[in-house]
Amino acid sequence: MSEPMESVLEFILGRNPELDHVAGDLDLIDSRAINSLAFVEFIFLLEELTGEPIDPEEVDLDDFRTLDAIEARFFKQKAA
Repeated sequence: MSEPMESVLEFILGRNPELDHVAGDLDLIDSRAINSLAFVEFIFLLEELTGEPIDPEEVDLDDFRTLDAIEARFFKQKAA
């Protein structure tokens, strides 16, 4: 797991003490691992990690649904 993804995982685990790990395909929204109150803070974290702004008007929730989707959308595109 990349360093930025470690930060994403730490964010999620820090807000969900009942979780000891998060599978790459766990639906973070349906499981409420990222709830509506934490979502804005989560967006700020991703902006900080990627160095790019995220326009809330153009957000596709599927990009945030799983760790795998987050990595593909925000971190693997940069590596390619």
